[in-house]
Amino acid sequence: MNKPRIRFKGYADDWKQRKLGDILVKYGEIIDVKNEQMPNVIDNAVAEKYKASFLQNGDVIFADTAEDETVGKCSEIAGLTDEIVLSGLHTIPYRPQLKFAMGYLGYYLNSGVFHQQLIPLMQGIKVTSISKSAMQNTDIVYPACVDEQKRIGVYFRNLDHLITLHQRKCEEAKILKKYLLQKMFPQNGTNVPEIRFGGFTGAWEKRNVSNLLEERNEQAPESEEYPLMAFIANEGVAPKGKRYDRGALIKDAENKLYKKTELGDFIYSSNNLETGSIGLNNYGNASISPVYSIFKPTGIADSDFIGRRFMRKDFINCMVKWRQGVVYGQWKIHESDFLKIEIEIPSLDEQRKIGEYFRNLDRLITLHQRKLEKLQKLKKSMLEKMFV
Repeated sequence: MNKPRIRFKGYADDWKQRKLGDILVKYGEIIDVKNEQMPNVIDNAVAEKYKASFLQNGDVIFADTAEDETVGKCSEIAGLTDEIVLSGLHTIPYRPQLKFAMGYLGYYLNSGVFHQQLIPLMQGIKVTSISKSAMQNTDIVYPACVDEQKRIGVYFRNLDHLITLHQRKCEEAKILKKYLLQKMFPQNGTNVPEIRFGGFTGAWEKRNVSNLLEERNEQAPESEEYPLMAFIANEGVAPKGKRYDRGALIKDAENKLYKKTELGDFIYSSNNLETGSIGLNNYGNASISPVYSIFKPTGIADSDFIGRRFMRKDFINCMVKWRQGVVYGQWKIHESDFLKIEIEIPSLDEQRKIGEYFRNLDRLITLHQRKLEKLQKLKKSMLEKMFV
């Protein structure tokens, strides 16, 4: 039966099925006019020449060429008033012969159920394409009731609005974080940052890393209390079940000893500093590969602050100067040399303020990312279940 698995209440009729070529009329492909600002055509002569190809609300445009299976991605035109819009190169524009509710075709033609029809029709290796004639024989399945079409379109538009909202909030928080990571730490040889919490005015003082961190070099077999973990670039300590660098988890066949690390430890691998193998242990008790250097904060260092400060590019550049070795992948920054590096830091109270602020900002970013991922998964699921 032509019925979706998930449906709004009050609708029970079978959906109709017809060939795309019987429902969508292919009309005038055009080549973008050289040096013209598309989609707005200003020159009257050009506008008159391509008048038959102007797009209208409800028209749909397919991408007929791509470097992957995004061939067949479709866009539905909506919201046009007096604007002049033309389809560009490597697209196939269509105009529906039947009346469809705004939004229905745009979402249906981008759904997995329709896209599955296109995959066998795609040709090419590096660049994939699909022909107009092949697309003519694909099936479009739709509810006869325009009101049901409308409700489906509105549902997905609202879902897209939520997705866009969390994408925007996530990006705004990331931009804010990047900006403040520059402004809340001294730059260009200065000893005070541009932006500071109220009540803190003194200059930041230079300290050796040895005043802030001490090496943790405890080795033992993995255990329930200290399970074997990965250290993932730009993520930190994470369970083995996640994506991870398997090379860092190769077990010592002879004695199986690993380095122990605890919450708040600072960790780095000198071989991969530039790719992000540096950061805090925000997980907790763990065992990791002996290739990593592990340090714990002293009484005058806040772990979150140290994590932010030592992952900045200027500090990593200082670390790189101490790197020894000539073979790529076998460089080393000895722990004793790392502890000699000088760095400006504020009082412990100001460190804690800065560390807490960025910790909360990270939580906000994570919150929006998780919400965004859930909404994207929901949309993908609904695109499969609300269409036939």
